[in-house]
Amino acid sequence: METQAYLTFELNNLQYGIETTLIREIFQLPELTPIADAPGDIIGILNFRGKILPVMHLAKRLGQEMPPCQLSDSVIVIEWQGLQVGMVVNQVHDVQSFQADSIEAAPTYEFRSHTHTVFVAGIAKLDDHHLITLLNPETLIRQTDDVAMMAWEAKLNDLDRAHPDERVLEAQEIPVLTNFFSLYCPNSTLEAQQTFRQRADGLKHSLESSDISSLMPLAVIELGDEYFGVELHRVREFINIRQVMSIPCCPSHIMGNMNLRGEVMTLVDIREALNLSLSEENTSKAVVIEVDDIVAGITVDQVLDVVYLPPSEISSMPTAIPTRCQDFFQGAASYYKKTLSILDLSKIFSSGGLIVNQAA
Repeated sequence: METQAYLTFELNNLQYGIETTLIREIFQLPELTPIADAPGDIIGILNFRGKILPVMHLAKRLGQEMPPCQLSDSVIVIEWQGLQVGMVVNQVHDVQSFQADSIEAAPTYEFRSHTHTVFVAGIAKLDDHHLITLLNPETLIRQTDDVAMMAWEAKLNDLDRAHPDERVLEAQEIPVLTNFFSLYCPNSTLEAQQTFRQRADGLKHSLESSDISSLMPLAVIELGDEYFGVELHRVREFINIRQVMSIPCCPSHIMGNMNLRGEVMTLVDIREALNLSLSEENTSKAVVIEVDDIVAGITVDQVLDVVYLPPSEISSMPTAIPTRCQDFFQGAASYYKKTLSILDLSKIFSSGGLIVNQAA
């Protein structure tokens, strides 16, 4: 039966989803540049690798009360009819696949905190207690001509702030409104504002077309207090762990089996192979990966981000890494003042003592 994959996320304590085919990138919310005369739901624009990216807050688009922006918010970049727009949400969860017959048509009335049905493509049931509102991109992105014209005709300057509240866009000299923080996160600390700005600076580097193919796309995961990168082409989906079936007489790294839409999948804890302490708490998330002939779920504490790293930003691993673990990494990079260690899953599963197939 035909299935469709959706990226699921949270806004104002409600669950939403949008087709994964529309997603181009996900990153944590940076400082934006608010401008006058933008559509009401567009809270600012961003120098996104040398191009203007209009960014809307989904709450404003859906007619809900917009909460203050937080460092924990994320931006989902979606593309519709050749136009890319960023969408601010509270938290990105995982990818869920739904069979076509499990998606109900949108109701004919407003529901769920005044989410108008014009924005709804359907309703999916995650389980008996959780509904996911699937959004309709055709109605979600309005005034596409206006937004596209703004993106095509205006070019961001280096955002040198001669006067912090009177910044100007170079090509059109579009007047900037008062700064992002006073408008959308008035209670943010100076430290938080610095982090927002660092994120914006990290996103504005222009990429030549010849460089794009050399970028390394990574899913950023958290294990304990450390960050690791997993090659995105190894990732099938991100899931919440439910109803794990224990397997007697298995190695400690085998957490059990899980029914994933009719298929039995083994959950694996890779901490021991990486010389990390095993988790004492039950983990609720996993990354489904495919390595050679192995399909397994790697248990993680959090899935944080998806990033695209140029080779020049990847360095060799620190010499402090134990010798037996050094082959399990492809290198390291900086990720918001922390070290992001890039995993070599092929070597971890072939040489890290991780027996998977014998457990199933």
